[in-house]
Amino acid sequence: MASPTTRVLSVLELLQARGAMSGTELAQRLEVDGRTLRRYIRKLEDLGIPVVAERGRYGAYRLMPGFKLPPMVFTDDEALALSVGLLAARRLGLAEAAPAVESARAKLERVMPEPLRRRIRALGDTVQLDLAHPDTPADNQALFTLSAAAHARQRVQLAYRTPQGEVTERGFDTYGLAWRGGRWYAVGHCHLRGGLRSFRLDRVQGVQPLPASFGVPEDFDAVRHLALGVASLPRAFSVQVLLHTDLATAREELFDAIGLFAPHDGGVLLHSQVDDLAWYARQLARLSFDFEVLHPPALRDALRACAQALLRKAGAGDPAPGL
Repeated sequence: MASPTTRVLSVLELLQARGAMSGTELAQRLEVDGRTLRRYIRKLEDLGIPVVAERGRYGAYRLMPGFKLPPMVFTDDEALALSVGLLAARRLGLAEAAPAVESARAKLERVMPEPLRRRIRALGDTVQLDLAHPDTPADNQALFTLSAAAHARQRVQLAYRTPQGEVTERGFDTYGLAWRGGRWYAVGHCHLRGGLRSFRLDRVQGVQPLPASFGVPEDFDAVRHLALGVASLPRAFSVQVLLHTDLATAREELFDAIGLFAPHDGGVLLHSQVDDLAWYARQLARLSFDFEVLHPPALRDALRACAQALLRKAGAGDPAPGL
């Protein structure tokens, strides 16, 4: 839990970033009640920071106009979060990431006290993140433009190069952007195809905003859409397995890309597309709950072969010592 001092500084940072915020919104962001928030405001005033409280139905807290805030200061936890984020940025397929990371790191270090600076340098020199090797786009413009369009709910005209090298144009509503498998993707509604589609950012040739807006489906998850898209690609075998557990446990012990999960009488129905039944049998063999193979029958044979291989490796057929 954050200390009271950290929360007081958080009030200052929020007012600096947002200009004006209601007491209710501030209290919710800090996860405190109204009385505690007022105590934080008084603490800022005691430190000589003038906070103006506007009364009434649309009242809000704001800093006095013209007041100059002190230099940027980070807590140890904030500095740690920023440093790890910079390390990750090197591996997230961002063009010119390395020089940008070094520049940002140098700026952060200039405002840190010496003990914290040494710790952050040690972190940057010794920590490595095992992320997928990215295919770096030519620049970051598509990422910036599409993320802005997604935030503003503004339609764009998207020029996209297909795997065959053909460049096509389409209206596109960007619901979200996601990083998966070493690449950036934009996910949303494609007006050329009339449905939900995902596009690799390294194949985007151009983005132009259009004078049209759109709505996003409630609780839309771009990463989950990508995972389900991979799971539903046609493959050699169509698989159906009834998992005797609840939906949360099924997803915890497996992974989204293995297939589509659907609640069903007596458990969860798992639909998958797979090329290698032996691999799929090994995924099922490690589950802590019971399951029933509905289709195909060849998957049952693969499970038997997996079980026999495990018995051989465990030496189950060997006589016990002394017999």
